[in-house]
Amino acid sequence: MHLRLTSVATALLVGGTTLVATTGTAQAAPDQQQLGTRSLADVLAADGHGFDKNPRDFDVFDAILARILAARPDSRLAILTQGERRVTAFLPTDGAFRRFGVAVTDHRIASERRLAAALWDSAGGTRRERVELTSKFLLFHVVRGQTLTRAQLRAAAPTELTPMPGGVIRVRIRDGQLFVLDREPASPPARTIPALRNINEGNRQIAHGIDQVMSPF
Repeated sequence: MHLRLTSVATALLVGGTTLVATTGTAQAAPDQQQLGTRSLADVLAADGHGFDKNPRDFDVFDAILARILAARPDSRLAILTQGERRVTAFLPTDGAFRRFGVAVTDHRIASERRLAAALWDSAGGTRRERVELTSKFLLFHVVRGQTLTRAQLRAAAPTELTPMPGGVIRVRIRDGQLFVLDREPASPPARTIPALRNINEGNRQIAHGIDQVMSPF
């Protein structure tokens, strides 16, 4: 992700966690029963850290996450390895990263391995700057302190969530579909994919697949 990226710009209850919308912000009430502690990092790594040709899984996200944590184990992204901590993540699929890669590199990269490497290399700068920029992009897809199912998000929409780097993720329903939007008006809205909803459901960390990469800038 080159520094130019700054200009690119199933139920209502899960373990008793209910969604409460106050002043336009989605919030999770305390549990009525214990949720599991399997982490999203464990879910992403369940099939290994390899690559394939499936555009609807999360190999690129997993590869970049692993690279960041290897370079900086104390990164805030380490929260995705800490299953006891509540997280709701919106995970761009490999297909979403391919579309993002076109905007970043000006050409389509079919290979997931080469795409992950190209996005990492395009951050430029020093190793530390590269880690910081790629971390910020991934962190923008992570909401800390809440375990929100797709049904809860739909029930609360329109609403807003605060991702880990700050800023706002807007949650909207359009034509019956659930979208999450970043702050850049020119960015395409990210559609949550129904078949990839409630990943890791029943645990404190939950995720939803989306078809676009959101930008923190």
